[in-house]
Amino acid sequence: MMVSDLFSRPSALFALMVLCFLSCSPQGKPSDSASQSDILSHRGFARVLSSLALDSENLSEVYDAVSESSLNGYDEEYMLSDLIASPGSGVGASSTKAARKSYSRPLRNVLQEYLEQQLSTKAGGTMTVQRYLDLLSDSKMQIYWPYSELWDGSTFPIITFDPGDGSESNYGYFLSDDAASLDSVLVTESVAQQRPVWVVNINDDSLYTPLEALDPFLPSGTKSQDGSSKVLRLKSFKMHRNYDSWLAGASEFFLKCGAVNGFRATKDEDLLLYNPSVTDCMIVVRRSQLGRTLPFDSILLTDFTPQMENIAFLIHEDDGGTTTEWKCEAVVKYNSKSYGFTINIPYKDRDDIVWRGSLSRDFLLSSSNRALRMGDVEIVLELD
Repeated sequence: MMVSDLFSRPSALFALMVLCFLSCSPQGKPSDSASQSDILSHRGFARVLSSLALDSENLSEVYDAVSESSLNGYDEEYMLSDLIASPGSGVGASSTKAARKSYSRPLRNVLQEYLEQQLSTKAGGTMTVQRYLDLLSDSKMQIYWPYSELWDGSTFPIITFDPGDGSESNYGYFLSDDAASLDSVLVTESVAQQRPVWVVNINDDSLYTPLEALDPFLPSGTKSQDGSSKVLRLKSFKMHRNYDSWLAGASEFFLKCGAVNGFRATKDEDLLLYNPSVTDCMIVVRRSQLGRTLPFDSILLTDFTPQMENIAFLIHEDDGGTTTEWKCEAVVKYNSKSYGFTINIPYKDRDDIVWRGSLSRDFLLSSSNRALRMGDVEIVLELD
């Protein structure tokens, strides 16, 4: 089906947006104008991306990037900052690994050539293209490719965007066979499971290091010299429902464990030597991993002494917002007396609270290496 006349002339549309942007920003600096917002919106970049004359190598570049992101514990994502600065690099990629792969005509060049062509009649067009690329690089936008592991290696994508309102469907765009106009089709998650779909959305996990990318602090079987202290490990994690719209991407879970790790007080004065701490780690569960048990062997607490009666435990799924705190308590015991340490565990006010509460030492010992259902996730902890 054909989109409107405006959408069927993407070149004219983009040139008009850029012209408006320049007229509102005569010094070439970013402004707060509506035209700039249009250029840098998810919808605006999806239209530009849909208008590019992509080839099979460009598809392989995006596939390489999202595959590397997945391997590093992130979602299937290709940040525009990487697309422009380091083609083919996924989130969490090392510079050495990224340097090993090169492309004869990377997507960055295709994008730059397209923009230069649209602005070839405008004075200072090259600088305008560079400014636009710089703004894109700083925008935190990305190409998200759900179910990329199902790609047949040849089929070209439908390109859509996340409207940011929790929608489960949106119109996607692709060039017609004669490359003269944009065609459109309604895209759902089911469509994305059957053929490649690229979603322009925002990156919100690259600032964190996923749990599976962290090296364990201690090897399995490590114990204290007297055998009394134990190590608390996360052994597996399973998600029973997706917490976000498929257009927004994977679910990012944060596990936070509040405790007085290594507590060994023998008198009141010793209490001043100890402060509670919070272990904070992220687990990204991709859409295709729904209902799958993800194995881990990751340390949550390194020195769980017999004097630690209970710990605070919070699982939340990241949805952003303003930072707030959960005021909770970790309890320790010595000389037959129990003492509580107040802990403030941060999270965002729009986050989904999956589970929060206290876990006693006795409970952790009795349930060690058994599946624990906590809201809509299931975890296995080991205290050994």
